[in-house]
Amino acid sequence: MPIAPRVAVVIEDDADIRTLLATVLEQVGFETVLTGNGLDGIEAVRTHDPIVTTLDVSMPGIDGFETAKRIRAISSTYLIMLTARTEEIDTLQGLESGADDYVTKPFRPRELRARIEAMLRRAEATPSSGTARVPTDATRSGAAESTHPRAVAAPVPTRVVTARDVDEAARTGRVVDLSWYEHRGLRLNSDEHRVVVGSVDVELTHTEFRLLEGLMRSGRRVLSKAALAELVRSEADAFYVSEADKRAVEVHLANLRRKLGDNPVMPRFIETVRGVGYRLTSNGENSGIH
Repeated sequence: MPIAPRVAVVIEDDADIRTLLATVLEQVGFETVLTGNGLDGIEAVRTHDPIVTTLDVSMPGIDGFETAKRIRAISSTYLIMLTARTEEIDTLQGLESGADDYVTKPFRPRELRARIEAMLRRAEATPSSGTARVPTDATRSGAAESTHPRAVAAPVPTRVVTARDVDEAARTGRVVDLSWYEHRGLRLNSDEHRVVVGSVDVELTHTEFRLLEGLMRSGRRVLSKAALAELVRSEADAFYVSEADKRAVEVHLANLRRKLGDNPVMPRFIETVRGVGYRLTSNGENSGIH
């Protein structure tokens, strides 16, 4: 059976930048679909189911923020926003709209290529047992399934790794099967790129999944905002974490908590350690761990 090509969608109204983005993406092995406005870009994402989508913020018609929201309703594509706006509030608005990453113009093609390659390495480092996407509203309603190496609709196992198991393994050096993690009814499978709360699949962006995976692997150990930022930054940029990166982590975690139905005031899954970072909530007897 032939391997399906890796597809990337470019949504950019400037023809020269569109061509440059196509060149960068093709250099890392993508077939590109080029569009010049938000509505055409949304339709291209729906039709071609890309692994990566680049999205300009300032476009005729609907802007990049609204386009990102509509894309997120139908796709879990790795979404990179590009803009000439440099204010932090614009970056945060982009992330709140569903972007995984945010690159300011003028950008260096080498930097963008490094970020995309790092994302692909992270995805390929975790083998998948299937080829269907994390369920979106579209796939739940019977739309065609994706060919991405992401989650599959497999039964949730009865034996899973809990945060307590992770803590015990760290203390004793005991080796445990790390395919499934469980914490108070929240389950994560790294191999299948799947998150389940109770019996309901939850769709997360790549960045949200990476953050949750890092927290669940760490058990009760606190991860700082800088450490969490490094989980989702490309290797080219990981040596320096800015204040904007830390704020981006806050936005991604706020989005993650909202999708999980986790109240930050009375958290069930993720708690904030003020002035330090984040960790899983307590594993006490009344926590629901089993």
